[in-house]
Amino acid sequence: MTRSELIEQLASKHPELTRRDIEMSVRLILDQISSTLEKKERIEIRGFGTFGILHRRPRNGRNPKTGIIVEVPAKDVPHFKAGKELRVRVNGFKPGIR
Repeated sequence: MTRSELIEQLASKHPELTRRDIEMSVRLILDQISSTLEKKERIEIRGFGTFGILHRRPRNGRNPKTGIIVEVPAKDVPHFKAGKELRVRVNGFKPGIR
């Protein structure tokens, strides 16, 4: 789902809200998540999941076209781990049933 599809779906479910307010809300939430991750802080949304930063150490890689060994520098990458409630919903289990 794209950002515009999310906004469309929210607008259809909540006709009392203006499209502009929905766009601003989605943008503010995503901007806040991004800025928090830029500061290398963790975000936990209960029932949904956790956003964090993983540090990847430097390593040797290989150029698949030439086969030459290249150094891949260390870097930080964003990471999402789904919460238990989200995993249960995705797998189609009913709440309280294992």
